[in-house]
Amino acid sequence: MPKTQPFDENTTEYDDWFTKNRAAYESELQAVRGMLPDEGRGLEIGVGTGKFADPLGITLGIEPSRSMGDVARKRGIRISAGVAEALPVADGRLDFVLMVTVLCFFSDVDSALREVYRVLKIGGTVIIAFIDRESPMGRKYDAGKGDSLFYADANFLSAHEVAVHLEKAGFTNLRFVQTIFYSYKESDEIQPVREGHGEGVFVVVRAEKEGVGLRMKDHD
Repeated sequence: MPKTQPFDENTTEYDDWFTKNRAAYESELQAVRGMLPDEGRGLEIGVGTGKFADPLGITLGIEPSRSMGDVARKRGIRISAGVAEALPVADGRLDFVLMVTVLCFFSDVDSALREVYRVLKIGGTVIIAFIDRESPMGRKYDAGKGDSLFYADANFLSAHEVAVHLEKAGFTNLRFVQTIFYSYKESDEIQPVREGHGEGVFVVVRAEKEGVGLRMKDHD
């Protein structure tokens, strides 16, 4: 069973974070947007309140938290209750799947990625944004997660571990970008997006199901 209680009980606080930390939010959006395909039918798993799906033009979402899903619906997103390990989607229906900082909450990462692989078309892409445990800020997040309202039960992964899970599920052509190189509390400036991983705490990886993938958008 997904551990949704912190999100059910603190939906407003979750949603407000993005307003209070606008520069960090815009930095993360920029990193994710640059990895999305230009077109196609997409789905966000763990869509939350829709703070990424809405500005990115994704209209389908999976969300186990009822209260979070209710907010996302008000933003025009079609929500299905469910979990990543058992997606309510037929085989080969989607061009891309997005996940933003939810991999650390999955009960079975390998099972979830096999499900993502199943629902993607040949040539489809998965885009995963995650907190890199091995980045400087990621180590601090991991050490202090017990005091976090939302991340107390999170299992943060390194970029290497995420790559291993993706390749085990059958994905290829991995590409990483990163952002948030210093605390968002230290500056109100949007931070750059750079190739690779290891420095920024917010990492986005794009990987493909075998076949020719869709062309990516350029970074803003």
